[in-house]
Amino acid sequence: MEGAVGAPHRFTQDYKSLDFESRRHIRRTPWFVAGVGIPLICVAFILPDDESPQEAALSAALMDTTSIELPAAEPADIKPATNAELPPAAPAASEQPPLSKPTILTVRSGDSLDRLFKRNELSRSDLANIMNLDEARKYLRLVKPGDEILVHESNGQIVRLQRQISLSEILSIELSDESYSAEIIEQELEAQPVRASGTINSSLFLAAADAGISDRVIMNLAGIFAWDVDFVLDIREGDQFTLVYEEFWKDGKRIGEGDILAAEFINQGESYRAIRYKDPSGQVGYFTPEGRSMRKAFLRAPLSFSRISSNFNPKRRHPKLNTIRAHKGVDYAAPKGTPVKAAGDGKIIHRGTKGGYGSTVIIQHGGNVTTLYAHLSRFSKARHGTRVRQGDVIGYVGSTGLATGPHLHYEYRRNGVHLNPRTVKLPDAEPINNEHMPAFQQAAASMLLKLDGKTTLVAADNP
Repeated sequence: MEGAVGAPHRFTQDYKSLDFESRRHIRRTPWFVAGVGIPLICVAFILPDDESPQEAALSAALMDTTSIELPAAEPADIKPATNAELPPAAPAASEQPPLSKPTILTVRSGDSLDRLFKRNELSRSDLANIMNLDEARKYLRLVKPGDEILVHESNGQIVRLQRQISLSEILSIELSDESYSAEIIEQELEAQPVRASGTINSSLFLAAADAGISDRVIMNLAGIFAWDVDFVLDIREGDQFTLVYEEFWKDGKRIGEGDILAAEFINQGESYRAIRYKDPSGQVGYFTPEGRSMRKAFLRAPLSFSRISSNFNPKRRHPKLNTIRAHKGVDYAAPKGTPVKAAGDGKIIHRGTKGGYGSTVIIQHGGNVTTLYAHLSRFSKARHGTRVRQGDVIGYVGSTGLATGPHLHYEYRRNGVHLNPRTVKLPDAEPINNEHMPAFQQAAASMLLKLDGKTTLVAADNP
């Protein structure tokens, strides 16, 4: 797909049965010059238009020997043609060929672009040429089920391809002068802040749906407070949430949702608040009203899990060995193959088999903290000695070593001492820079008014 492919070739063929010199030889034979009559006239009319001066003179001489007079044409009324009477001009060579009705390609599970084009009988040679463009490789190489790509053809060749790459951007690829070019088209959107709130009676997602909030927005809310609230284990009936987020509109139609601008989550009577702030350098983050980062140096849980199968317990009986052996970490039950993420920034100091732990990764962090991830089914591409960032995938859930089923065994150590990952006080990430604090406080004050309902906003509607 991404290999270099030459531009389309155009083949021509000379269909003349005799070359030019052969025709000149035939037409200059003595019997042909001496011939007279109608056959001679017919041959003269059939001769090609691109005669040389010598050939034209010979043809005129032959015509004179026939002494045939043709009737004069009747005189005709001649008047200048107006613009309205002129036939339409032929399209210039550089003009865009006429477009066919657009084809909408919908990506299915397991599809690649090549398979998608083959199924829709589109030119894969054109696709190869398109994928030579940097923008095409960036925005087309990865597709997921449900994605749509718009394709126009002309005479079996792709002349336009478009894909929505964000709410406000479209990748557009056009054919011009036998080569493809790409550009990002910006769409004018209207951003409108929306306020919504809800109370949890059974689940967070049902409460969000009742409040008119989409799953995407509520997942973002959970991500903002993930360092303070365990949304699998800590949620209780009566917990509340309020948020202000952006909706995008185009031509009077709601087309999608943007970022959460401010949010509050009350968990078991304790309130957590977050404000989105973009500093002058372009860095974006969520902070408390006092300017502390919502992000911590470590994740509470380095994966999406279904339940905790075994908690931190110094006196636990081992399920396989049937002996009292301290459980110095937390076991997170999850399906085999679930991605496991680095809990914090650091360097991989072990990647391989480690006794009963099975396939294991150990990361060294700042502050003399190490984290351990055991029973992995396989590793990611991150090697021993690689520096990783918080959230980078380092492996996948498995049941290697002394494991009774697929789960992640996760340990947190400080100065070599095992601590409970679920309860240890985690260090904060960097707060708002003092230089930016006045601007942040001004922005936060305005957002808190919206969050508290003291500024009139549109209420969320059921999506």
